[in-house]
Amino acid sequence: MKILFGPINSRRFGRSLGIDLSPSKKQCNFDCVYCELEAQKPQEKQDEIVSVEEIILEVQGALEKNVPFDFLTLTANGEPSLYPHLDELISSLRKIAKDKKLLILSNGTAVLDQDKFNTLLKLDVVKFSLDSAISKTFYRIDRALKNINLEKMIEKMAEFKTQFKGDLVMEILVVKDLNDNEEEFIALNQALAKIAPLRVDLSTIDRPPAYAVKKISEERLLELSKLITSTPVLLPKRHYEGEKLNFGEEELLKILHLRSQSEIDIENKLDKASQVLLDKLIKEEKVKILNLAGVKFYKA
Repeated sequence: MKILFGPINSRRFGRSLGIDLSPSKKQCNFDCVYCELEAQKPQEKQDEIVSVEEIILEVQGALEKNVPFDFLTLTANGEPSLYPHLDELISSLRKIAKDKKLLILSNGTAVLDQDKFNTLLKLDVVKFSLDSAISKTFYRIDRALKNINLEKMIEKMAEFKTQFKGDLVMEILVVKDLNDNEEEFIALNQALAKIAPLRVDLSTIDRPPAYAVKKISEERLLELSKLITSTPVLLPKRHYEGEKLNFGEEELLKILHLRSQSEIDIENKLDKASQVLLDKLIKEEKVKILNLAGVKFYKA
């Protein structure tokens, strides 16, 4: 039973060593249509539980081997916040890996339970998913347990942000013909304005899904991203098609004033001359570099 995986070099969170809190099977309170794991009825609690001692032993082994990483990422074959000893595990990890940041990749339902809410406040980075802010679509995509109330979850995410001293990141996964329209993204933009995360990561299906659903094109993803005006958007694209763009100083400052651009956007969209100009504007303090949960954004 393999609990640790990686380190993985992620452009979203840096070098990360993963901890699988459900290594033996899928255990989740969602059954997302796009999940790479097999379809399965959602469950409220874990019924196969790995001990804190086993996890700590593996992490200690990685530390003793001087495995290079920045983050310890709590994840699962399913939802990591269902792990019943999460609070104890976080305390134990803090003792043995004091110089490492702790991150969880969660569907966000933990905020509906006050004990789990308080536990997540102890982390350095929290990533919540929010695939729709419209209840009907939310249940069609995430196939969540029926006792999970979307409106309440959004309210509690916003409350969590006001108390959290770390970095909160949101993630939206777009599915063709389900949440790939203007109505959905207007509602998502309003929800993100309430939650006020540092950034939102926007993506589509890139692995074989559990159900017969399809991804959208990168071009459509880019169009939809422009409807998110309340929060900086990261599009972790693998490549950009077409010619790179060339801007003069006035144009570049206007673009960066209207909308922060990620380092991935800059690297892939701007030509060499525009990147040199950007460096000049940074030195002149006309452009600021913002570190949003490990990803650089540029803002004028």
